[in-house]
Amino acid sequence: MSTATLTNLVEYLIGTLTPSDMRWVSKHLTEYADKQEATLPLKRYTKEEMNAMLDEAEANFATGKGIPDEEAWNDL
Repeated sequence: MSTATLTNLVEYLIGTLTPSDMRWVSKHLTEYADKQEATLPLKRYTKEEMNAMLDEAEANFATGKGIPDEEAWNDL
């Protein structure tokens, strides 16, 4: 979601919610975000790891092991 969209949403909520409702929404959004973070095994990659993965992908594509962009989008 874009920053402008989020800003508009916040401004709308500020204009329509009572302080009590804002606290309720904040609490539940925070709890939901914490649960999502706990279920997503995100790994931080170093620049070297990213470059190695890109090199491997480029090598695979050069040898015909990759999937063309158009075909990948069609599969989605």
